[in-house]
Amino acid sequence: MAAPGPRRSVSVRSLSDGCESLEGAGSWDALEWTKNEPVTRPVSHVNLEFLLEAERVVEEGHGVVLVNTDKAGTLFGTLFVTNFRLLFLVVKIQSAPRQTDKSSSRRLLQIIGKDMRIIVFGFRPQTKQRRVIFDALSRCTNPARIWDLYAFTCGPSKFSNPNPKVRLLNEYFRLLGKGFHRASMSMIEDGSFALSNDLWRISDTNSNYTMCQSYPFALIVPKNISDEEVIQASTFRARCRIPVISWCHPGTGGVLARSSQPLVGLMMNMRSNADEKLVAELCTQLVDEKGSRRKLYIADARPRKNALANGAMGGGSESSSNYFQSEIVFFGIDNIHAMRESFARLRDYLDTHGAASSDGMSSFLRHGGWTWGGGNLSSMSASVSTLGDSGWLIHVQSVLAGSAWIAAHVALESASVLVHCSDGWDRTSQLVSLANLMLDPYYRTFTGFQALVEKDWLAFGHPFSDRVGMPSISGTSFELTRQSSTGSFSSSPMRQSSGSFTPQASNSSHAQNNYSPIFLQWVDCVSQLLRIYPFAFEFSSTFLVDFLDCVLSCRFGNFLCNSEKERQQCGVYEACGCLWAYLAYLRSSEGSPHAHYNLFYDPLKHNEPLLPPAAALAPTLWPQFHLRWACLSESQAGELDAECRNMAIKFSEMRKAKEAAEMKAKEYSVAMETLNAELRNEKQVSSSAMNLAKRASKESAAIKRAMQSLGCRVDFTSSGICTVDVESNPKETSQKLMHSPPRRESDGTLGRDDKSDLSLSITAVADDVVSGNPLGRVCETLCPLYTRDGGCRWPDAACAQLGSQHVGLTADFDAFDRLSINEEYFQSE
Repeated sequence: MAAPGPRRSVSVRSLSDGCESLEGAGSWDALEWTKNEPVTRPVSHVNLEFLLEAERVVEEGHGVVLVNTDKAGTLFGTLFVTNFRLLFLVVKIQSAPRQTDKSSSRRLLQIIGKDMRIIVFGFRPQTKQRRVIFDALSRCTNPARIWDLYAFTCGPSKFSNPNPKVRLLNEYFRLLGKGFHRASMSMIEDGSFALSNDLWRISDTNSNYTMCQSYPFALIVPKNISDEEVIQASTFRARCRIPVISWCHPGTGGVLARSSQPLVGLMMNMRSNADEKLVAELCTQLVDEKGSRRKLYIADARPRKNALANGAMGGGSESSSNYFQSEIVFFGIDNIHAMRESFARLRDYLDTHGAASSDGMSSFLRHGGWTWGGGNLSSMSASVSTLGDSGWLIHVQSVLAGSAWIAAHVALESASVLVHCSDGWDRTSQLVSLANLMLDPYYRTFTGFQALVEKDWLAFGHPFSDRVGMPSISGTSFELTRQSSTGSFSSSPMRQSSGSFTPQASNSSHAQNNYSPIFLQWVDCVSQLLRIYPFAFEFSSTFLVDFLDCVLSCRFGNFLCNSEKERQQCGVYEACGCLWAYLAYLRSSEGSPHAHYNLFYDPLKHNEPLLPPAAALAPTLWPQFHLRWACLSESQAGELDAECRNMAIKFSEMRKAKEAAEMKAKEYSVAMETLNAELRNEKQVSSSAMNLAKRASKESAAIKRAMQSLGCRVDFTSSGICTVDVESNPKETSQKLMHSPPRRESDGTLGRDDKSDLSLSITAVADDVVSGNPLGRVCETLCPLYTRDGGCRWPDAACAQLGSQHVGLTADFDAFDRLSINEEYFQSE
């Protein structure tokens, strides 16, 4: 089968009822097992085609059966354990046996993934294959060193990871209204990033992580608070996580701040002047005529009783009497252990009531179909209420409601809100980042979503290694316990015949570790907002699913370690690939029709804060994530998106075709206009030519009449040659012209005697003929109007010497009409 990019996370644990099971600690990737066609080549040669860069096979098992599959028949194949993922290559498909025959004679291995998937493999009895695969998975999911993870083995490849410190500073500049500044590594090295506006400033107090190891190197604090006061205030907060600004309203000046719990003690009588002054500075003056100060809400994410219980360990919550113009609010969100147990119950519910559960039996056939009541409505109601018993949707609703409350008070009341829980890196990160998402449309884009996650989750120290189950730089990891298993395989590790849930025996080990799906729950909340506001987000639900898979895959280094400091110490930015670069590469490879884009995104429709009312915050299961393994066909809520995407692609193609047709029509229109202009020019040229022809014809007729009046016979040929016949003796001719009157022709025109014994051929030439032409001098001797002293008897006439268009005799034809000839010319001798 093909080897796609990072897809799923696998974790490991052991199970005592009938099979060995893997769950719990892991940094594991894809369970790739969906190859349908049998392989005809030897497996030892086939598997190499599927390996990624620096991926190697650790162990392999042959003749393995995939127990829980919705495929018809039994899938036999080879199971590969690599240093990156788990691959199952189907070699043979047998006809469908009875459900019990799949596992009755085989040794079973159950693998539980953090992505809601439960896989069961059957191994041949009396072999050590199951033990070999189990031990290999145990080693790979719980490596001794963080540098043994695949993210470090494969390196950055083409998905290099620029230092996120630069991106954090750019986000700070944007929040302070200094977006025209661009951060750089040189700015970080020389400490010149400490910019400020009228109210807030960027502090470099924690540049070396000496004040707080889990905070970023740069913090936004009130401008009136000095670095010394910041350091003093840090001693009064758990893990030195002082109140700092996460987001500030550009118009009203209200802020959203975060911190950890104050160390007030059991009697709640401990105080800190520096801390109280720092918190008071969050209540800046309102922009109104009264000049009053804004309200401050201190939102404690914990239940009130949990906050009081923390007082016994030195923690606790603030007193409104000690903090200026403040009000304390408790959101009642449970801790990480409750979330872990809830997620496990949800996973077991989906496995129990899914199309094909981990025991390989359809939920419709189990116990006579009791999961759907078997005709008993009370049993059906009990199965549905089991989802509510998991508590997952209630927890999601609590986070959504708390975030909406925060966003509403900042946006509508122009108030400032300080959010904290116990350590300020789990529930606080959920509430603050989700409220940011509601308040700022920028965070609902691809670029803004990345900035939000890197700021409020990565930079502010959410312990991803502990929560996701990966090794950290300090060597912290989860224990992997194993118990021997004999007998048959139970339907599910937590399933009871009554359909209710009971805690697993292995959950006691969970209570001793810090694994919890906190970040997964936050992404679930984002998907709920995307469902409520489908036009407000640039990204789609498919993007969120792929994003989560990449986080859990351990292929990239962005979400390794527990803090910014640890990632810097491990050299993650230089040694590992970047998740964001990988997702951007996927989008750029296909363009806007890519599945990560939300086709319905309209930035103008929701360019204001999203303030969902309480009635709209009723969450549902996230089909694309929660149901994709248990109910494959029912999880295809993305099919509608896919269909819309296909329609959008077709629409885009039609629009491109329309634009091409419009461009072609425009070209034709321009060509037609050009042809029309040329036609008009041709008409003008033709008209000018006709006018010139008419004028030439008129000139020719006038010349002919003039020559005839001088006693010359003029013949014009079609080739433009003019023949003039004159008398041989110029003097006699001249005297004759002077004393002999012209005779009147039969047509009424005047003429001279056309008798002549000299014939001269005169050819018309252009006006630019040089006057020195010999023909010109001939003209002077032949012209009867030419006098010996060089004068002319017709002063208005024009001769060839002056540039006439005719060589020989020409005249100003307008002068002919005005010519007055002496009457003596017409008197008889």
